[in-house]
Amino acid sequence: MSKTKTPTGCPCGGPSLATCCGPFIEGKALPATAEQLMRSRYTAYTLKDEAYLQATWHPSTRPQEPIISKNEKLQWLGLEVKSALRLRQRKAEAAENEDFVEFVARLRVDGRGQRLHEISRFLREPGEGGLRWFYVDGQFPE
Repeated sequence: MSKTKTPTGCPCGGPSLATCCGPFIEGKALPATAEQLMRSRYTAYTLKDEAYLQATWHPSTRPQEPIISKNEKLQWLGLEVKSALRLRQRKAEAAENEDFVEFVARLRVDGRGQRLHEISRFLREPGEGGLRWFYVDGQFPE
């Protein structure tokens, strides 16, 4: 009896890269929600896809220097999207073209475990391919 390899899930936690974040990163589809964009950006970090991260970062806050350091020994371990009431309340009050996603990403930097807990802000604006979401900035809750 031979063992069959099961396809690996998407780095963001979805079923597979091909059916989850892959089409966004490959430019075949646009994320329909801020959460989809946030998940695809996490996946792009795990794949070290500088071009996608640059393209999905709002021009008003996009860094001029490279986002990914080739020399950094960084390993992404997992993503948890938080379902927070304050975000749903904030979303109800916000314009339909602004949204917030709270998440916790686990990673290892030079072998040491870390957590990145962020509330990211996204804007939906006209861009290449139509109306699309962009990452603007984030806050780090206590």
